Amino acid sequence: MVYIIALLSVVFLGLAAMVVSRMGAAVKNVSGSEEEQQIGMSNRINGALMMIFLVLGLIGATWSFLYARQYFLPEASSPHGRRTDFLFWLSMSIITIAFVITNALLFIFAWKYQHKEGRKAAYYPENHKLELIWTVVPAVVMAILVFTGWRAWRDIMSEAPANAQVFEIVGKQFNWIARYPGVDNNKLGSFNYKLIDNSNETGIDYTDEASFDDFTSTSELHIPANKPVLLKIRARDVLHSVFIPHLRVKMDAVPGMPTRFWFIADKTTDEMKNITGNPDFTYEIACTEVCGQGHFSMRIRLVVEDEASWQAWCKQQKPLLTSSPELATRIPANLKAKAAKYLPSDATAAPADSSTALLPKTGGVTIASAKLR
Repeated sequence: MVYIIALLSVVFLGLAAMVVSRMGAAVKNVSGSEEEQQIGMSNRINGALMMIFLVLGLIGATWSFLYARQYFLPEASSPHGRRTDFLFWLSMSIITIAFVITNALLFIFAWKYQHKEGRKAAYYPENHKLELIWTVVPAVVMAILVFTGWRAWRDIMSEAPANAQVFEIVGKQFNWIARYPGVDNNKLGSFNYKLIDNSNETGIDYTDEASFDDFTSTSELHIPANKPVLLKIRARDVLHSVFIPHLRVKMDAVPGMPTRFWFIADKTTDEMKNITGNPDFTYEIACTEVCGQGHFSMRIRLVVEDEASWQAWCKQQKPLLTSSPELATRIPANLKAKAAKYLPSDATAAPADSSTALLPKTGGVTIASAKLR
């Protein structure tokens, strides 16, 4: 393939050299009047082509935009998302207007002021008024855009309201893990990356009693509608990025540097099914940072529901401590009594000593005590 491209390049250069030499010879043989006529004809053709290109370009750009609208996301399902969309379309409108005006003038001037016999170009060495206009107007527009964008960013990235419902989402190759705070007054337990293993994928620290009722999910994240939601974000391995397109939520998940994002989802999943006319509609959380071979599969379903439905769903979930009672070995002795209600009965019947609490029994004694004998 490389040799073929090289051969074609040589042929192209040879043909270009031949064309240039033929044109040079033709120009030498043309008289002054004939040369002027040819230049005039070329200018008229180029001027007409400029206008044709301008019209066709505007028609093509308009058609492209109108055709692509069917693939646009619907109206954002969050107040901050609608504000972000407004600023985006405001910026696009200003840029489009400036683009159309400047390019229209460029093409129209090329056609209107083409070379003609006897016409002399006007020369303006300076025009302070014109210079002031094209400096001040863009500066004012840019200042307005920057100020409104800064205000939106300040509000979106501000501290979450005190009544915000807290969740945690942890990214790892190649899935998301959602952690819920259970029913202990909306408080997530502490975590420690050193505690991560197959049973404790998010590294929940069970020396913190707030962790006892935390539960996790790798398939979906349920959140209440019309209530502030604080999403605490972490990454276990490489750089990931939390992206909820319909809510206009996006924040990187950085290893060793927890991030956060708070928002209000004001359209439930069922409402979006009616709005979009798609009975299979669902929100999703995707990863927008290429994180390895399985990046394409890194997503989790997001369910937005009313407060009552969300509360009922949460009550049906079991704490991680209940589904993985072996984690009780990490609970300090002084907290085992508080954790007992979250543990299966056979786990709580064992001695409080963490070294023997979960060891299986044989003949009425623990394996540990049998070994001591």
